[in-house]
Amino acid sequence: MPSMERKTLSYILSWGFALAAFWLLLSGYLKPLLLAFGLLSVMLVVYLLRRMDRLDDQPQKLAFSWSFFRYLAWLTGEIIVSSFAVTKLVWGKASKLSPTIAKLPIADTPKDTRVLYANSITLTPGTLSIDIDDKHVTVHALQEESLLSLKEGEMATKAATVTGEKS
Repeated sequence: MPSMERKTLSYILSWGFALAAFWLLLSGYLKPLLLAFGLLSVMLVVYLLRRMDRLDDQPQKLAFSWSFFRYLAWLTGEIIVSSFAVTKLVWGKASKLSPTIAKLPIADTPKDTRVLYANSITLTPGTLSIDIDDKHVTVHALQEESLLSLKEGEMATKAATVTGEKS
């Protein structure tokens, strides 16, 4: 088997197994019909990934490093803490709400890190990435305090360690 075909096969298998495991973990169903739907959805996603890579000419490797899992654990903690803060904020006095929109600079940040950073902001309750361009990510927050913690740059720095790029 030529080297290129081996790379393609390992690419398809790694994505297929990762997506199937993720689907099974989230669904938890072992009924034949639902397993068939899961298999079809995984096959569709892998097919679309292959098509996207042909268009892009720069396929991204599927790499789960320790830094990815550390980031995932840290982000999960941030999501939990933010969830409690947002719940307390919403159930509390309306006067504590101070919705704010701000542009955070990301000009020196590589593209992969920008995407991970913007998605992480959106995953964190109380903040939402509403636009991203070459120089800024525009963020909406329920409180100005949330923006201040983003401006400190901890999330951007941690996202850069996952992608292996320096921001």
